[in-house]
Amino acid sequence: MSTTIQNGIPGETTTGNQKAPHEDMIWIEGGTFKMGSDDFYPEERPSHEVSVDGFWIDRFTVTNEKFSAFVADTGYQTVAERALDPKQYPGAPAENLAPGSMLFVPTSGPVDLRDYTNWWTWATGTNWRHPFGPDSTLDGLQDHPVVHIAYEDAEAYANWAGKQLPSEAEWEFAARGGHDGRHFIWGNDDFPAEAPLANTWQGEFPWQNLTTDGFERTAPVGSFPANDYGLFDMTGNVWEWTADWYIPRHDSEMVKSCCGIPVNPRVMDMEKSYDPAQPQFQIPRRVVKGGSFLCAPNYCLRYRPAARQPQMVDTGMSHIGFRCVVPGNMPN
Repeated sequence: MSTTIQNGIPGETTTGNQKAPHEDMIWIEGGTFKMGSDDFYPEERPSHEVSVDGFWIDRFTVTNEKFSAFVADTGYQTVAERALDPKQYPGAPAENLAPGSMLFVPTSGPVDLRDYTNWWTWATGTNWRHPFGPDSTLDGLQDHPVVHIAYEDAEAYANWAGKQLPSEAEWEFAARGGHDGRHFIWGNDDFPAEAPLANTWQGEFPWQNLTTDGFERTAPVGSFPANDYGLFDMTGNVWEWTADWYIPRHDSEMVKSCCGIPVNPRVMDMEKSYDPAQPQFQIPRRVVKGGSFLCAPNYCLRYRPAARQPQMVDTGMSHIGFRCVVPGNMPN
């Protein structure tokens, strides 16, 4: 495998004269790695060996420019642009059923970090076209990752592009960049606050954003160093959708081979993805990976390959985007 470098950014990854099946994709040779971590949050445990076959993956998260092209071609309307079904949200006020999305609003001072409603609010009129609230626009944001994307929105784009969303194992394998067992993409030590290597939160979340990384919200894709596979923003900027249903312990429920190391494991049981803490909402949840510009050590140390969170499939947010893959063999 060879990677050309243009203007300091890895170019198209090829073998011989073969090119990626789509623009800005990189071939990831399959292999075996330690998935998860025993050193951080409970949902990452236990660390266990997994194998994946080779696949192509987008070098960057999908940008507003690319998503705009999809919408222009198809007329697609995202979940955040549609009114909500009251049957799915029993007891919700009528105003909360209008089209909108979950918007991050920083607090004026320290708050109880156990209550996310201190900084998340339902904002009518907020969607991918208006990412910071109903009066905001995409001006100057064409090269930023698209946000306020629900799972079906990401899946619709992937289908249109002739791709698909990665499994959790594929995503994590790619994020590690060939360095099995590292806590972070760059090594085992967190980066010093004065020299950020990704778009995360510096300061005390959710009120003190020091922006020493140069960005208060999302950053243009490729603003920080790529991992050793040439993939950008596998840490921070925005969380990314995967195709697997969320379960608290992924090793115990994955669909895998009968013996030996699991190969291309998947979590396929939607019923087990429901949030037991909110039984009134029977909304399935998928795994998101990678952390975001809102991740801070005092609250969410999840800008790591092993980190994972559940996300209801019908909900877009200020910090959730996606990238795609194309499975298959490297062409000869």
